[in-house]
Amino acid sequence: MSGTGAPAEQPLLRGVDLRKSFGSTPALDGAGMSVRAGEVVAVMGPSGSGKSTLLHCLAGIVAPDSGSVVYAGRDLAAMGDRERSALRRGEFGFVFQFGQLVPELTCLENVALPMRLGGTKRRVAEAEAAGWLERMGIAELAGKRPGEVSGGQGQRAAVARALVTRPKVVFADEPTGALDSLNGEQVMRLLVGTARETGAAVVLVTHEARVAAYSDREVVVRDGRTREPELVS
Repeated sequence: MSGTGAPAEQPLLRGVDLRKSFGSTPALDGAGMSVRAGEVVAVMGPSGSGKSTLLHCLAGIVAPDSGSVVYAGRDLAAMGDRERSALRRGEFGFVFQFGQLVPELTCLENVALPMRLGGTKRRVAEAEAAGWLERMGIAELAGKRPGEVSGGQGQRAAVARALVTRPKVVFADEPTGALDSLNGEQVMRLLVGTARETGAAVVLVTHEARVAAYSDREVVVRDGRTREPELVS
């Protein structure tokens, strides 16, 4: 390769040599991966392989025992709790297997919640949330609570909540695991399609090949270990 070419793009998010144990049980044993801006990466592996723990470490939800996680040039370990919380509210978005919507809030209020927690006024946050519900095709459910909607509809509301702050990275942990195949396909099209439109990167944990097919690249975790392939320009 010629030395005159443009340098490879630096990763937006990178975990290096991550190790994490819960009691005497190792969950990660030197795992590492990186994600570039706008990239969709599927983290695959069997149950118990450590893939969800890897996601939680990358997102700053769980602190690794050793190793480092760097986001946009900043080491998460060097941040205070308040700074990491602000990062998770604003620059990171989350979609979990069962949505984890707040049952006492309406779908509109759930989607607006990250903005409200960030200090946005209710009227502004709910106007933005209404637009995202419409984008997800569930505008008519704005006043419904999670217990009054189907699993697929609730998961679409969860996707809207994850994207409402226009995050740089969306972490999706088995986002279709509780859905039938039709609803799962709808959720994945909305999640990945909208993330691509907004330029968000997606870290997608799954054990399903049909879900991983929506990604640009796959990283396989086995027994808490993975080797990040070299990034190429």
